[in-house]
Amino acid sequence: MIAAFLLWASAASAIVPQPARLARIDGAVSEAIAAHELPGAVVLVGRGERVVYRKALGDRAVEPVREPMTADTVFDIASLTKCVATAPSILILVEEGKIRLGDPVTRYIPEFSAGGGERSKVTVEQLLTHRAGFAPDDPIELYSGAPQEIFARKYREPLRSRPGSEFVYSDVGYEVLGEIVRRVSGQSLDVFAAERIFRPLGMKETEFRPRGGGRVPSSRIAPTEQREGRAMRGEVHDPRAYAVGGVAGHAGVFSTADDLARFCRMILGGGALGGARILSPLGVDALTRPRFYGDGDIRALGFDVETGFSSNRGDLFPRGSFGHTGFTGTGLWIDPASRTFVVFLSNRVHPDGKGNVVRIRAIVANVVAAVIPDDVLPAARRLAASVTAPARSVMAGIDVLEDEGFRAIAGKRVGLVTNATGIARDGRSTVDVLASKRARDAGVTLVRLFSPEHGLRTDADAPVADGKDPATGLPVVSLYGERRRPRPEELADLDALVLDIQDVGARFYTYTTTGGYLLEEAAKAKIPLIVLDRPDPIGGTVVEGPMADPDRLSFTAYAPIPIRYGMTPGELLGLFNSENRIGARLEVVRMRGWNRGLWYDETGLEWINPSPNMRSLTEAALYPGVGLLEPTNVSVGRGTDAPFEMVGAPWIDGRRLAAYLAARKIPGVRFTPVRFTPAASVHQGKRCAGIRIDVVDRDALRPVALGIELISALRALFPGDWDRLNLPALLANGATLARIEAGDSPERIVASWGSDLAAFARRRAPHLLY
Repeated sequence: MIAAFLLWASAASAIVPQPARLARIDGAVSEAIAAHELPGAVVLVGRGERVVYRKALGDRAVEPVREPMTADTVFDIASLTKCVATAPSILILVEEGKIRLGDPVTRYIPEFSAGGGERSKVTVEQLLTHRAGFAPDDPIELYSGAPQEIFARKYREPLRSRPGSEFVYSDVGYEVLGEIVRRVSGQSLDVFAAERIFRPLGMKETEFRPRGGGRVPSSRIAPTEQREGRAMRGEVHDPRAYAVGGVAGHAGVFSTADDLARFCRMILGGGALGGARILSPLGVDALTRPRFYGDGDIRALGFDVETGFSSNRGDLFPRGSFGHTGFTGTGLWIDPASRTFVVFLSNRVHPDGKGNVVRIRAIVANVVAAVIPDDVLPAARRLAASVTAPARSVMAGIDVLEDEGFRAIAGKRVGLVTNATGIARDGRSTVDVLASKRARDAGVTLVRLFSPEHGLRTDADAPVADGKDPATGLPVVSLYGERRRPRPEELADLDALVLDIQDVGARFYTYTTTGGYLLEEAAKAKIPLIVLDRPDPIGGTVVEGPMADPDRLSFTAYAPIPIRYGMTPGELLGLFNSENRIGARLEVVRMRGWNRGLWYDETGLEWINPSPNMRSLTEAALYPGVGLLEPTNVSVGRGTDAPFEMVGAPWIDGRRLAAYLAARKIPGVRFTPVRFTPAASVHQGKRCAGIRIDVVDRDALRPVALGIELISALRALFPGDWDRLNLPALLANGATLARIEAGDSPERIVASWGSDLAAFARRRAPHLLY
C-alpha cells in the first residue's frame, strides 16, 4: 500500500493514460448533455500528483452560437469560492495569529451586532461551518448602493436561530468572512487570495472579475444566464456577489480544471505544492477535518463532508472525504485516504437556468471511486478512520449542563444517580460539579446520591450497601442491594432526580433497567428525571439481536427491545417513557458534538470502566454477543485481564473451536486458541482451554451474530459438555431459543430477527435526539 502511495506522489504533474474504466465518464456525461441537463463539462480526475483523466465534453455555449467545450475553459465556480478562496484565507490569518476561530465576529466587525439578539455571540467558526444562525440568503432588497451600505443593512438583520444550534447552509456567513479578511488583512478578498493562494500555487487563470481587465480572454469563459439583456460572461452569476461588485466571500471566483487540480494537490500535500507553502499541515487539517455537532450534519471549516449538500460525493467515497459544489454546476471532491480528487466544471445554468447536474456529479464520483486500486484500500480505510475522527469536541451532558449555567436544575434540590462514569471533560466527577460553588450559586442543592449496580465507584461485583460519600459527606443510597428502586421518602424532599451514568449499549447491562425504574419512581413522586446524556459507546446506528419477549422481562430485560439498540441513555428512556406510558417528566440535557456513527474512542471523552469487567471499548463491542454465554458453564474471561475477549472451559478443545469458527468467516473478528485460568466467576481457579477473540474490523463486527455463532459452535462441537439450561436468561426470546435447539444455522437465526428489527427502527425513530 505504501508503495502505491509513493508511486503517486513521486510523479511530476503530468497527464497519464487514463484507466479504461474511467472512459465510462464520457458516456455518462454525454447522456446528461443529450438530456439537456447541461450544455457541456470539463472533468478532471487526479491521484496524488498525477492527472489520470481530463476531458472536455459537449459545448461551452449553445446561444447565440454554438461553441465547443475545451479543457481550458474558464468557469464561474460559484460557491467553490468558499473553499478555494475564503476559508483558506481565514486559516492563513489564523496561522499568522491575527484571527482565532472561537472569537466573536464583533471583535473584527463591531457593527455586526447591530441587529441585536444573539448576534454578538456568533463566532468565526460558526460562520465557516454554517452554524451562525443565518437564513440561507439575506433579502435581495438589501443589495442596493455601495457595498458598505449593503453590509450595514445586513448587520441589522435578525438571526433565524440561536448561534451554534443548527446547520443551515448560508451564503450570508461567507459574505461576512470575506469582509473579515478585508478588515484584518487590509486587502480585499480578491487581492489577498491572489497574492497568498492563487499566484503561489501557479493558478494562473484563477481570479475574481476576469472581465474587468484580467488575463483570461472572454472567448474562453463559459457563459451563464442572461442578465441586463446580455449573457453573463466573466461577470459573476450570483446576484448578491454581483451587487457588491463581483468580489464576495461566497461567490465570485473564476477558474479552470487545471488550476483547481493544483489547489487539490496542495490540500493533499499538507498545504504545499512545489516550492510554495500556503498552509501548514495542521492548518490543512483544521480546514478539512470533519466537525461533529451532534445533529447528523458534518462540515469541515471550508468543505462539506456529510450533509444534504454532499451529493457530489457519490455513493462510494468514504466519510472523511470532503468537497463542495457550486450553483452554476461546479464541484470538487477530495479523498485523502486514497489521494484521489475529482473536479467537475459545467455551466449548467446556460442558457436558461434550467440545467441540473446533481445526478451526473454523483455518477462521475462513483465511476472514479470504483477504480481506486485494490492494494490501496486497506491503508485508505485506516486513513479514512483517522480523518473521520472528530476534533475531540464531544461534550457530555454534564459539560453542557455546566456550560449553560445549570439552567435545567437551577434553584432545585436534586438527587443524583451516578457512578464513576459520571465525569466531566476536565476529570471532575459529576458529584463534584453539582456540589461546586458555581452550582450552588445557581441555586443547586445536592441532597442525596444514588448508585446503580457496581456501586458509586464501579468496582463492586456484588450487591452494594448504602453508605456515605467520603468527598461530600452526602448519603449514598444503593439501588443494587436490598432493593433496586429509590423509596418514596428518598424522593419526597427533592425537586428533581438527575441521572448521569455511561451505558454500554447492550440490553442486559442493568443500567438501562435502573433508568426505567427511575422513570417510574420519578413519575410517582411528580418530580422530573433529568438525564445528562452520554454516547452509546459502540455507536448509535446499528440495531441487532432478538427482541426481549414481553413475558421474559426482568432486571436484565426491562422492555421488549433488541440486545443492541443503538441509542443514548436519554433516547432510550424517552422510548421507555412513551411506550410504557409511564408519564414521567423526562428532560434530556443533550450532548454537543456527538454523531451517531462515532465509537467512544472517537469522542475525546475519557474511558472510565463502567463495571469491573468492562475495561475497554473492545470489550464493550464484544459484550452484546459474548455476554450471552455468561449464564452457561463457559468462562467469558471474567477473572482474567481480558473479560469478554476470551471464551473457554476445561472441556473445550481450543484448537478445534478456533478452526471451526475461522472456517465460518465471521466478519470483523479472528480467533486464536488459548489457555487461561480465571481468578473469578465460572471455572474459577481451573485451567481452561478456549479461544481469544480479536476484533480486526469493528465496523464489520456484528456482536450478537457473533454470539449466535459461538452458541452454534458450542452446541455442535461439545453437545455433551455444554450446559445451556440457563441460556434463555439473557437471550430472552423464545423463538430464537427454539431455532437454536432445532439446529438452525446462524444465518437463518439472524435473518429471523429482520422484521422485528425493522419495526423497532420505526419505534425508536421518534425518540432519536441526534
